[in-house]
Amino acid sequence: MVRDAYLYAVPLIAGGTLLGGLTRPWWAIPFFLNAVFIFWFFRDPEREIPQDPGALVSPADGKVTDVSPVTIDNSQRTRISIFLSVFDVHVNRSPIAGSITVVQYQQGRFLDARSKLCAEQNEQNIVTVEGDGHTVIFKQIAGLLARRIVFYPKVGDRVERGQRVGLIKFGSRVDVLLEPGAGVKVKVGDRVRGGSSVLAYLSGADLVTAGNFSAAERAR
Repeated sequence: MVRDAYLYAVPLIAGGTLLGGLTRPWWAIPFFLNAVFIFWFFRDPEREIPQDPGALVSPADGKVTDVSPVTIDNSQRTRISIFLSVFDVHVNRSPIAGSITVVQYQQGRFLDARSKLCAEQNEQNIVTVEGDGHTVIFKQIAGLLARRIVFYPKVGDRVERGQRVGLIKFGSRVDVLLEPGAGVKVKVGDRVRGGSSVLAYLSGADLVTAGNFSAAERAR
């Protein structure tokens, strides 16, 4: 569980205990139920990280809402967008192993994370990871409810594939921007899990593997 849960749950528990003691015990029930939801929301399950060469894993749990070509700084990339509802795990993970070369925070709006405009206009954190000759950009994008983006590593830090790197509190979206030639393995409507679902295989890697599963998983 992410420790941020205590920031929200403890005041709810304290408030419910105080209110229940001063009035009727059942008045405390909504406070305790919300505290339980907070602890559940900030869950942080362990994940089995695929070891396939060139595998790029999902940075978040959620539903794939877009797979399309985009132009970023006059460079063509493929964008994979993942929508996180309030019921998804909100811990974010690094899609590849490498070094953090850019961390750029952008202030903005809080449009619905499913909106096409939110990728450019919403509050977001833009992270670039470089490793094994590849550059991957991913964005932590705040949604309608989210009001805080958390990112732990700093520029120059080394991260591993699937390593926990932060979270977006409450509803949100994560975009991954891939180099041309990457072999995309997901489609709109697919559900993915952070750190364990393979979104794509980077160019130059063995692309025989298909689907969202590692070779080890398919051999079972």
